[in-house]
Amino acid sequence: MHFLHLTRRRTPCRPDVFGSTLALAMLLCLALPNEQAAAASAGLTLVEAQQRALERSRTLPTQDAAIAAARELAVAAGRLPDPVLRAGIDNLPVSGSDRFNIGSDFMTMRRIGVMQELTASDKRRLRAAQLERTADKASAEKEVAIARVERETAQAWIDLYFAKQMADLVHQQVSQAQLDLEAAEAAYRAGKGSQGDVFAARGRIGAAQDKVSEFDTRVRTAQSTLARWTGPDVDVAPESLPSIDQVRLDPESIDSQLAHHPEIAVLDRQEEIARTGVQLAEANRHPDWSVEVSLQHRGQGYSNMLSVGVSVPLQWDRKNRQDRELAAKIMQADQVRDEREEMLRTHAAEVRVMLDEWRSGRERLARYKRELEPLALEQSAAVLAAYRGGKAALAEVLAARRNELEVRLQALQLAAETAKRWAQLNFLYPSGRSMPPSMNQSEARP
Repeated sequence: MHFLHLTRRRTPCRPDVFGSTLALAMLLCLALPNEQAAAASAGLTLVEAQQRALERSRTLPTQDAAIAAARELAVAAGRLPDPVLRAGIDNLPVSGSDRFNIGSDFMTMRRIGVMQELTASDKRRLRAAQLERTADKASAEKEVAIARVERETAQAWIDLYFAKQMADLVHQQVSQAQLDLEAAEAAYRAGKGSQGDVFAARGRIGAAQDKVSEFDTRVRTAQSTLARWTGPDVDVAPESLPSIDQVRLDPESIDSQLAHHPEIAVLDRQEEIARTGVQLAEANRHPDWSVEVSLQHRGQGYSNMLSVGVSVPLQWDRKNRQDRELAAKIMQADQVRDEREEMLRTHAAEVRVMLDEWRSGRERLARYKRELEPLALEQSAAVLAAYRGGKAALAEVLAARRNELEVRLQALQLAAETAKRWAQLNFLYPSGRSMPPSMNQSEARP
């Protein structure tokens, strides 16, 4: 490119014009791709980052352990209690000539026996079922954990993806501000500008450098957040943002879809546990019997004996014990049911808000791509053409370029916010889970 072609027509090459031309040449170089830059190192795509986060998570193995533990306890709860071995000496003399003599008195007996509590089969079945529901609850909690890991990783990945792009853009703004200062100083030396313009240009450099510090900090923060999930020394793959035009939700049937949400499923399982507890409390109103068989051995010359007996608790205060326990279990089950309903309403409201924000962001982003960014680019081109024709000042060219960069930065910030809303909606459920039949993909409707 021959920079002299950008000078004003029929204008002598004075030092101030040469300085302005040089500044303009530097400006145009900013807009060109840097072909000599090294290729960016390959980073993680969103899916790869989520897979790595799931592999590193220690929450999921703990949920697997909880599931296995509950199922083991369920098997044990379905069995009868262990029998009780009972042994002793009955009617041992403690006075007289035969004191502490086991075989001298006909009433003294050495006894050994076994007692077995006969827990009702329905009670054992209900206790096992309650623990099976506990395992189901732990499984639902694992689904919650998977969705959370995927969602948090996606948001961290998106933060870093856009933070790096915005940081690159604000670095360009610093270079733009330096060009502004050079142009202002050249105009001041030529008597065509004021010292106030120079000070203003210096102020813009300071503001741009402050913005660079802010966005560089954002990049480091985003890297640290992503590293919490994927491990250290990770980066995002360039140009790997997935499409954010669709989410796995049908806006027309949010309530029915959210009824299958993992957090709602946890409360469903909790309610099942509570309802089983109600049935168990009803069964406990009927006491369990115990049976005992024992053999008594007496001294020589005396007959051995066999004893058989049963025992049963006397629920003489049922209205203040068993009935109150039953009432408490019923109220606990109702409490869980109401908590589930409240959570469902809260989730539905939150999802509707996020859907509205996502749609609005998509519409605004489309407007930026369709109107605002092309308009800023055309404005820069028009002012540059006017400058080449001697009808615009260099300051106008630089101002148009600043506006173009600012519009691009606003578009990136909006894209980041919209992508994070998409991640919140798209990963309400684990990505590997088959969706309920009512869940159709919802598209943005600009």
